[in-house]
This record gives sequence, structure tokens and C-alpha cells, in this order.
Amino acid sequence: MSIDRQELLAHFDALLQPARFKDYGPNGLQVEGKARIERVVSGVTASRALIDAAIAARADALFVHHGLFWRGQDGRIVGWMKERLQRLLAHDINLFAYHLPLDAHPELGNNAQLGLRLGWRTEAHFGDQDLGCVGVAAYADAAALSSHLQQVLARQVLLVAPSGLRPVRRIAWCTGGAQGFFEAAIAAGADAFVTGEISEPQVHLARETGVAFIAAGHHATERYGAPAVASHVAERLGLAHEFIDIANPA
Repeated sequence: MSIDRQELLAHFDALLQPARFKDYGPNGLQVEGKARIERVVSGVTASRALIDAAIAARADALFVHHGLFWRGQDGRIVGWMKERLQRLLAHDINLFAYHLPLDAHPELGNNAQLGLRLGWRTEAHFGDQDLGCVGVAAYADAAALSSHLQQVLARQVLLVAPSGLRPVRRIAWCTGGAQGFFEAAIAAGADAFVTGEISEPQVHLARETGVAFIAAGHHATERYGAPAVASHVAERLGLAHEFIDIANPA
């Protein structure tokens, strides 16, 4: 079965509601390919490796969290940008990208899907555009939480925790590069905050406030939303779908 490109775009937009968000780049169709779509490949970032994998999988459309175009970037089509675009255009592949809307979807988004895998249920939201999630947890301490994350994500995480044992009963999280949400997480009453990345100031805040900070990887925390959304839409529309995970240590 195949559907029209615009029909697929309409389904993605209806589900993710990009107009609700003030974002860092365009959400929706970023590169136009063939008019009829039968096979969708999803992934985290529209890297050359993912595009090449989508070509090998005979994809008509690529659905990602991190697209090609961002506010304030150099607009010239040279170097790595030329290489990526050239491949998409040569193989007539549509590129759909959704950034903050994909983080925020209450069931299929990155935050919701990460929470689902870790057994966390969202009870409230915090931070810019209510992107962060807060829920009840039951960990003996931050080290136990860190161990749980490492087991589920199958990777090492970075833990900055206060000295001494302190139970984690309230947890806050926001996938990707949300280290700037740490102060809001502290204000929301969290015992620990989980995100993808860490910057220098968060180390001091964790030590001074007693709230643990865990950086679990930008890619690792954001590899669940894209396949969840693409699979959901593809199943409804009778399309083939495949998730391709390009390894990334960041």
C-alpha cells in the first residue's frame, strides 16, 4: 500500500502538533521526495550514515528527531550538508523531522518512551514549554538509579551525586541536551534529574543542592520516540516501517 506524501505529513502533524511549540528549526517535511510513499525508515539523526542505510532499505521516507536545518546555521549547501542532501535528492527520499514535538508527545515521545522503559510515570511537567517530566521513584540512592539506567540503556552514564546515601523518591527527566533544565528540576522538588548531557555548572549545582544529576547520553535517551511515532503512523496507514539505530556514544 502507498499513500500521498501530503497525507503522511498530515498524519504526523495531527499527532505531534508542531504549531504548539517554539522550536529551533522547521518541523515537518524538510526535504521533498517522491509523491507516493510505501516504506518509512526512522532514526534519531539525519546523518549520512542513516541516509545511506535508508537508501539500502529502499525507503521512500525518512523520519527523524534531528533534521538537517536549524535556526542560525550557515545556509550554504556545501561539505557535509551537500553530501546528505545529494543522497536524499538522488534517491527521491522524503525527510520528515520533528524536534520538540517529538520530545513532548505524552505517549510516543522521547520523554514518555524513556519513562516507559524505566518504569517512571509522569505526574507533572516542568521547564521551558513544559517539556520536562516529574514522577515518583523508588531507589535506595542515586547509585541505584544510575545502575538501573545503565542496565536499560546498555551504556555507561555519568553520575554527579551528593555525598552520603539519600533515597530517590521524586525523579525528573528530560531527554537529550536538557542540562539547562536542572534548576527547574530542583525547584520542582526532584531528588534526581536525568537527561542526556551535562555542562560544567551542573556539577556544582548537584553538589550544593544535594540533587543528583545523571547524564545518560543524548542519543541513548532519544532513540525511542522516532520509532514509536513512525511505527504508530505506519501501522495505521498500512505502510512498511523499519527503525535503524546508528550507534553514537554522545
